[in-house]
Amino acid sequence: MDAVLSQLIHLRDILSESALFTVGALLIFGYAIGRLVIRIKLPEITGYIIAGLLLGDSVTGVVHHEMGESLKFVTDLALGLIAVTIGGEFYSAKLKAMGRAIVIMTVTQVSLTFVVVTLAMWLLKLELPFALLLGAIATATAPAATVAIVQSLRAHGRFVDHLYGLVALDDAGAVAVFGVVFALAVGMLNPVSHGAGVLILHAFSEIFFSILVGLIAGFLIHVFTRRKKSSNEILLITLGMLFIETSVASIFELSPLMSNMAAGTLLINASPRNHRLFKIIQPLTPPIYALFFVIAGTELDPSIFIHADILLVGLGFVVTRAVGKYIGVWGGAVISRVEPPLKRYLGLCMIPQAGVAIGLVLLIQASPMIADLSVLYGDRIILMVNIVLMSVFVNELVGPMLSKYAITRAMEDTSL
Repeated sequence: MDAVLSQLIHLRDILSESALFTVGALLIFGYAIGRLVIRIKLPEITGYIIAGLLLGDSVTGVVHHEMGESLKFVTDLALGLIAVTIGGEFYSAKLKAMGRAIVIMTVTQVSLTFVVVTLAMWLLKLELPFALLLGAIATATAPAATVAIVQSLRAHGRFVDHLYGLVALDDAGAVAVFGVVFALAVGMLNPVSHGAGVLILHAFSEIFFSILVGLIAGFLIHVFTRRKKSSNEILLITLGMLFIETSVASIFELSPLMSNMAAGTLLINASPRNHRLFKIIQPLTPPIYALFFVIAGTELDPSIFIHADILLVGLGFVVTRAVGKYIGVWGGAVISRVEPPLKRYLGLCMIPQAGVAIGLVLLIQASPMIADLSVLYGDRIILMVNIVLMSVFVNELVGPMLSKYAITRAMEDTSL
C-alpha cells in the first residue's frame, strides 16, 4: 500500500510540474465541484473555492505553491476584465437615470463599511496599514448572486431598480477606495517613508497616473476599433491593448485596477458602438473567472482556523462588514427619504461577497511593492488572504439566502 501511495505521489509531482496540466486540472475539477454545490443550492463560486482548496498544498498538493506563483498572470487577467466591466457601469446616461438616492446610499454604505471594519481590525491588534487594507476590501460586494436571485424570482419594480443601481456602483466605489488606501498602506509599510504629506502625495500621484494610463489605453482601443466590423479583429485589438496597459501599470507600480476601470469608463462613454466591445469580451470570462476563483482556493489554509485568535479576527471581519453594509444603506435611505421597504431590505442584499474582494487581496499578495516587504510582513499577508477567503466562503453561503428573503419581503410590501 505504501509503495502504491509513493508512486501516486511521484506521478502527481511529475504532472504538477506542467503548467498546462495544472490549468486543465483546475478547470475540470473546478467545474465538477461547482456543479455539485449547485445541486445543494450553493453558489458556483463556493464550489470553485472548495476545488482550489482540495487541489492546493493543504490537501492533495496537485497545485504546489511554486506553480501557484507562476499562474499569477491569471489573477492579473481576471482582475483586468473585472475592472474594465466595472468601468463600463459608469455610463453617463445610466448614472443620470440612477438618481440621487442611489449615489447617496452607495457613498454611505461604502464609507461606513470601510470605517467600521478598519476600526474593528485595528482593535483586534492588526497593524493600521493592514486594517486599512481589509477595510477597503470589505467595501466590495458580489452583484452576480443578487442579480441571479432577482431573475429567478422574476422580481421587478422600484426595489429592484434601486438594487441594480446600488450593486452597479458599489464595486466601482470599492475599487476607488482601495486604490487610495493601497497607495497609503504601502507608504506606511515602507521603512523609508517620509511622513504623512509624502504618503498622501504618493497616493494621489499613483491614482492620477493609473487613471492616465487607463484613459490612454481606452482611447487607443476606441480609435483602433471604431471602424472595425469583424468581432475577431475587435477582440484581438481590445485584449492586446488591455494586456499591455495592465502590464505597464504593474511594471511602473501603478494600480491595474484603477487603470482598467478608467479604460472601461472611457470606452463606454466615447461611443454607443463601444457597447459591443463588452459583449465581445463576455464569452471569454467564464473560464478565466473559474480559474481565478480556483486559484484563490489554493491559497486557503484551513489550519489557521484552528487558532482562536485568527478565527476571532475573521469573524470580526465578517460581522462588522455586514453591520457596516446594512446600516450604511439604511442611513443613506433615510437621508434620501425613500420608501420604508427600501430602508429595511436593501442592505440585506449587499452581504454577498466574491470576485472583486478576492481579486483585491490577491493583488496585494502579487504586488511587487508588497513582495519587497514580504520578509517583514509575510505572515500578515497570508492572514489577510485567508480572512478574505473565509469571508467570501461565509457570505456566499449566507448572503444569497438573505438577499432572497429581502427581495421576497420587499415584493410583498404594497407600499412600493
